[in-house]
Amino acid sequence: MKFVHTSVTVRNIDASVRFYTEVMGLEFERRRSIPENHAEIAFVRDPESGARVELTCWEGKDRIEPGEQLDHLAFEVPQLDAFLERARAHQVRVAKEPYTLQGGRSRIAFILDPDDVWIELLERPSLAP
Repeated sequence: MKFVHTSVTVRNIDASVRFYTEVMGLEFERRRSIPENHAEIAFVRDPESGARVELTCWEGKDRIEPGEQLDHLAFEVPQLDAFLERARAHQVRVAKEPYTLQGGRSRIAFILDPDDVWIELLERPSLAP
């Protein structure tokens, strides 16, 4: 079995493509309409892991009810503070400031994408002595 993608329902596909490429650093792959489903989709891909996110915009769906998106997406970042600074420069909302779980070593923070999908940012401790 192989992980293929995570699908996220979005209100505005243009805003979401900009968020995932400009803020999260993913690469745009492709975008197309699916008339039989009354939807448009776009794929973005993490250049490091190859993981993909499918952004789905449903025709006539202006409001996304809680639970219609997903729980969260997780991304490892090399420097959490620098990433958050860049995200804030793009007016990204920070849902949880950096913290470490009890007994953990990694630093975690959460930001919100344009559709309030929670994005976990994970900074692992350096392996350097």
